[in-house]
Parts: sequence; C-alpha cells; structure tokens
Amino acid sequence: MNLALFDLDNTLLAGDSDFEWAQFLISKGVVDGALQAAKNQDFYAQYKAGTLDIHEFLAFQLTPLTHQPRAVLDAWHRDYMAQHIRPIMTPQARALVQQHLTAGDLCAIVTATNSFVTGPIAREFGIPHLIGAIPTVDVASGAFSGQTTGTPSFQGGKIVRVEQWLESLGLWWGSFGDSFFYSDSHNDLPLMAKVRTPVAVDPDDTLRTHAGEMGWKIITLR
Repeated sequence: MNLALFDLDNTLLAGDSDFEWAQFLISKGVVDGALQAAKNQDFYAQYKAGTLDIHEFLAFQLTPLTHQPRAVLDAWHRDYMAQHIRPIMTPQARALVQQHLTAGDLCAIVTATNSFVTGPIAREFGIPHLIGAIPTVDVASGAFSGQTTGTPSFQGGKIVRVEQWLESLGLWWGSFGDSFFYSDSHNDLPLMAKVRTPVAVDPDDTLRTHAGEMGWKIITLR
C-alpha cells in the first residue's frame, strides 16, 4: 500500500477555497468586500513570502463563521460548492485522485484551510481523509467559536498532523511502499522533503526552482 497526500488550494483546485468562500460571503453581504480584499491581499503576500502568521490568518478566516447559525452555514456551503468549487475542480485533478484511489492507496488532503470549508470538497473528490485546521464548536448547537484546536496544518505543522493521523491508524511512514505529496507551494517544502515522492503541481517560482534542483517531478493539473 502507498500513501498519497494532496495539498488542496491551487493544487487539486485551480484556485483557493478560502478566497472563494470569502467571495461567496461578500456576494451574500455577510462581510465587507473592501476590507476582505485588503486583508486577503496582505495575508497572501505573507504566504508567498513564507512569513504568514497562521494563527492570525485562521482567526480572520473563522470569525465570519461565528455570526451565523450552523444550519445556515451548511446550506450556504452547498451553494458555495456549486457556484465556486466544482467549476475549479479540473478533470486532471479528479483523474489524479482516482488513479491513487483505484490503486488502493491511503489518500488524504492536507491543508491549512479549516475543515468546515474543506470537508465537503474532500468528499466531492472522493478522498476519505482530511487533515485541516480544526475549528472548535459548541457540541450542542454546532456553532463555531472562532478558535481552533490542535496544531495548525501549515508548513512543518503538516508533518506533525500527518504523523498524528497515521499513528491513530496504527501506521507510520515505514508502513508504505511509497509516499506521495502533491503541492504548489514552497510553504509545503517540509512535508515534500519528508515523503519519498514529492510532486510539484503548477508550482510557485520558489518551489519550481527547488524542485528542479532536487530532480522532483513537476506536473500541471490545469
């Protein structure tokens, strides 16, 4: 059995799920468009520079979820999937995932984006496991607190979370004949260096250069 790990935003998706969720909320009049655009631009600049404060980003990302009942958010998410996400799930990405699933590989999405936004996307791809930021909720109502629990799955935190997940299954890196990680971002270099077969997908300039120097495979899913 092999292990196949996938980054989500700008890797399996030809776009960013969190950005698209923000655009959806703007269309609903739930958040201020100008403020959201300015903050997103600032966070994206930090992300590209490798200086993103993941806790600050997650707090910003999760705050709008605290303002609506869970049933409303779930209904909105169904519209968001139809309007914003399925159009950026490319046939090439679906085919790559299916290739690993058909081979019987253990598959998971590993993303810094929160699991409320990304859970239904993982299910749409048919990927059975999701490792993402975990929002805390009220058990009785399902309402979001705006906080997260556990280690954020970002940069080196992705290794921590993957290893915790594998341990929960009674597995470790040595349990697999091969291990793959597909990503577009230099922020994922720690996990890419950990697997046996890292694959750069439509990579940013820093990752493209590094992948070329290391002899890693470079592909496009666009």
